[in-house]
Amino acid sequence: MLMEGVVSQVIEITDTEFETEVLKAEEPVLVYFWASWCGPCRLVSPSVKWIAETYSDRLKVIKMEVDPNPATVKQYQIEGVPALLLFKNGQVTQSHEGAIGKQSLQALVDTHLA
Repeated sequence: MLMEGVVSQVIEITDTEFETEVLKAEEPVLVYFWASWCGPCRLVSPSVKWIAETYSDRLKVIKMEVDPNPATVKQYQIEGVPALLLFKNGQVTQSHEGAIGKQSLQALVDTHLA
């Protein structure tokens, strides 16, 4: 149960939850693919968390580690991390692979939430 003033967090999921959490979501979903061994992921993570907090009223933010979730990684042809996919109505509307700054990430999200 979400309470007023509680900050929305990034939701970590696995392959088995992908359909329910992402494809069947009513709101747009930003999926952040990452790996524990990925240096650039450490740079992108704070921006992804910031997006989750700032856009919690109209965007769901999901975090998915690539190594333990090969089915989703293969399905969406994720070849490098960090990778971001923005879903609307179960379809990818925007994707970005590689490090991304907070302002660029915000611009990417704003374009599709407008």
